[in-house]
Amino acid sequence: MAGKAGGFASKSLAVALAAALALSMAAPPALAANLRPSTAAAFDRYAALTQQRFQEQLASGGPFLWIDTLPAARRDAAYASLRAGNVVIEKMETLDNGKPIPVPGGLIHHWIGTVFIPGATLSETLTLEKDYNHHQTYFQPDVIRSKILRQDGDDYVVLLRFKKQKIVTVILDTEHVVHYQPIDATRAASWSHTTRIQQVENAGAAEERMDPPGQDDGFLWRMNTYWKFEQKDGGTYVESQSVSLTRDIPMGLGWMIGPFVESIPRESLTFTLSATRSAVLSRLPAPASR
Repeated sequence: MAGKAGGFASKSLAVALAAALALSMAAPPALAANLRPSTAAAFDRYAALTQQRFQEQLASGGPFLWIDTLPAARRDAAYASLRAGNVVIEKMETLDNGKPIPVPGGLIHHWIGTVFIPGATLSETLTLEKDYNHHQTYFQPDVIRSKILRQDGDDYVVLLRFKKQKIVTVILDTEHVVHYQPIDATRAASWSHTTRIQQVENAGAAEERMDPPGQDDGFLWRMNTYWKFEQKDGGTYVESQSVSLTRDIPMGLGWMIGPFVESIPRESLTFTLSATRSAVLSRLPAPASR
């Protein structure tokens, strides 16, 4: 009986390994997820309401930074964490007349985060933010190519090529329209939206090609960002909201797609803010000369 049981176990293990191998071989084609018009329309509605709320906050004359809207205990803890060099980040959701916005075939990821850059002025921080030609240096390894395509005053069109790796490696070629809005001597804002996102296959090789927009694996279909900058407390606070659209997670592929789709948006915003802090600090004159 023991020999029989061992034989059954070996057969079961062989079947399981064969099934796993078949799944791994079938996975790449199974990742394809075309962007549907209804999915894009849902994101457009979400983004429009988020932009409207952002503009209303800028015009309200109320608290400028998100952390200043928090209850006193949470606000104090947030400021203490920021002064310690950390990123304070939280999940957000924009509602439509008090109700969640359904997104058929997709997921919207909405995060807000803040970082404090001690010793930095508003001007020094904005100079780095607008230096898109060198973002591939400041934000490596996430950004592997960056370039200003056009500039007209405070309006930019920029190219950013992203690389992300978590179970799978994804490289995306993206174009963004960016607008900066000076508010006063110590505060400014900006917002951006993607005008093109294409997944890159065989990046860097002679056979490199780009998938048609919206006809790829669905790891990033849209991305809007909303930024606020405020100089106070001996430095500059940088706040960023990121609103992105990805595919949903089909049954059976959660092991492959889930970690990428669910964790990358939060990790990317945290990294962007941390890298911004580090890059600005690295460009500041030595304290003795300031």
